[in-house]
Amino acid sequence: MQVKLDCERIRPLIDAALDGELDASGQMTFDSHLAACPDCAALHAERRAFVHRLRAEATRFAAPESLRDRLAAEVPRLTGIKPARTPRHWRTWLTGGAWGASALALAASLALFLVLPGQQEMLTRDLVAAHVRSLMPEHLTDVPSSDRHTVKPWFNGKVSLSPSVPDLTDKGFPLIGGRLDYVDEHTAAALVYRHHQHVINLFVWASPGRQDRTPNEANRNGYNLMAWTRSGLRYAAVSDVAWTDLKEFQRLWTIAAAEGEPENTAP
Repeated sequence: MQVKLDCERIRPLIDAALDGELDASGQMTFDSHLAACPDCAALHAERRAFVHRLRAEATRFAAPESLRDRLAAEVPRLTGIKPARTPRHWRTWLTGGAWGASALALAASLALFLVLPGQQEMLTRDLVAAHVRSLMPEHLTDVPSSDRHTVKPWFNGKVSLSPSVPDLTDKGFPLIGGRLDYVDEHTAAALVYRHHQHVINLFVWASPGRQDRTPNEANRNGYNLMAWTRSGLRYAAVSDVAWTDLKEFQRLWTIAAAEGEPENTAP
């Protein structure tokens, strides 16, 4: 009965979670329930896949200037709110092309498209959620060890890559283990480090054919993230450490990985 009550409370939050509207505490409660409830986890995966498809495959139609004028006149009539002016990106989107359906239907579709999160935003959300989920009891490591020669071979046969696992203990970032995770619709290797009392998750997953990219930075719900791509692999370091510490970790890890055994995807 308790599980059913939890489902009734959690399921209305799925769309809010996909839109990144939950605070850190709410996201942790949400992720904890998904980890224990296959039905809600399946529903969440289905909704998330739909958002991905809509973002990637939705048909876009250009519209003539006259339709923009009709929309500008229709919105105040239906809502009673007179906009100060039409946003520039709406003006550009509505210029040229064929007529769509009704003005109201087009306005609703356009509003839905504009509020959908972009792929990069969704990836940031996934990574931070995975990091928060790892901080729950018994979720941090599948192979708890400070020995890189124990952690690295543990991933053999579990993921389609062989990640570098440098030991940065003497640099202030000791290795504490590894685990499997799921991000960007891929099974990922998660290498777990610690800096003082802070956990750093380094996610690594295969992305063949993707161009190398230098680190880019993001922040979500108080967590810092650095993501980069190299040699067909994607990397993302997530933690609540200060930016200076996370940048230093990324720099040291990259140098150590380059000096050691090179990363590569499995054949």
